[in-house]
Amino acid sequence: MSGLRILKDSEISLEEWDDFTRRSRYGHILQSSLWGRLKEGFGWRARRILLLKDGLPLAGAQILFRPLLPGLPKPVVAYIPKGPILPPDESEAARLLLDAIHACAKEEGAVFLKVEPDWLDSPQAEAILKSWGFIPARTIQPRSTIVLDITLSEEEILARMKHKTRYNIKLASKKGVRVRPGSLDDVPTFYQLMVITSKRDRFGIHTLGYYRRALELFAPSGDGILLLAEYEGEPLAGLMAFKWGDRAFYMYGASSDRHRNLMPNHLLQWEAILWARREGCVTYDLWGIPDEVGREPERYQDELPERTGGLWGVYRFKRGFGGKVIRYVGAWDWVYSPLWYSLYKLALRFLRL
Repeated sequence: MSGLRILKDSEISLEEWDDFTRRSRYGHILQSSLWGRLKEGFGWRARRILLLKDGLPLAGAQILFRPLLPGLPKPVVAYIPKGPILPPDESEAARLLLDAIHACAKEEGAVFLKVEPDWLDSPQAEAILKSWGFIPARTIQPRSTIVLDITLSEEEILARMKHKTRYNIKLASKKGVRVRPGSLDDVPTFYQLMVITSKRDRFGIHTLGYYRRALELFAPSGDGILLLAEYEGEPLAGLMAFKWGDRAFYMYGASSDRHRNLMPNHLLQWEAILWARREGCVTYDLWGIPDEVGREPERYQDELPERTGGLWGVYRFKRGFGGKVIRYVGAWDWVYSPLWYSLYKLALRFLRL
């Protein structure tokens, strides 16, 4: 244990924590203090654990807690989105960090702990998680995604896109679609586009307050942006993109039912990519595609099945921008109360029916 030390909560400054999550190879925006503050406004509570090696941050975890049952403070569920931040080959550090995480979860009255490390999928990664006592579980974050290399020149990035995507970007601009940064005053407009999109494509969305709070937290530091695509002053599409360290993420997007032939979403996405490049990011994560593609990327490289629903529609759009299909190791649970955990899984099954 020589040289290893655990810090918890108030022992860690938010600046120290965010510097660690930005710099770590395994850090992620969902482990940032800003993301923790966002979730704290909507039913969660965040706690942080940092492991130092010879005085320098090596590993850590931001743990989110939420009551399992509405109105009751306990029991709770514990969740580490895109974490813990931990090198897979640091076995001694892993043991010390996990002991601290489990102690914190039990102190809070957790039924189970869900982790989703930002590790690429591999038999080795799965074997490590199993050796730590975790079992495969239902994912929360997208397990498969497309990541663009944006260290290339604009011309090279465009050249890697599908011909139709490049054409649609130029078409939107030629036809008079304009993209501008939005402010907090534009969030209601963006939210209305989200409502239209959720009804059309049948997916759930957050509240207006959630999107406003996200922009409030991330925009002042330059880590978040709202972009709106307009035609003759009419909002046609919008997106919210974020960055952390040298990685950018497209998280929320929406569009109107009007003037879809003007291809506003293509130009909007291109402008978000350009924003990320200007901010010094090296990758742009399109945030979520069907996991079936992630499991067999070669199968879907050229031909797509005639499928609708789920993420298939957005995959057809996202694949046009080029990039590499990435699959992560997914979600894993550690169970503290087998009875409560069984009831929780049973409830989830009924909710999905």
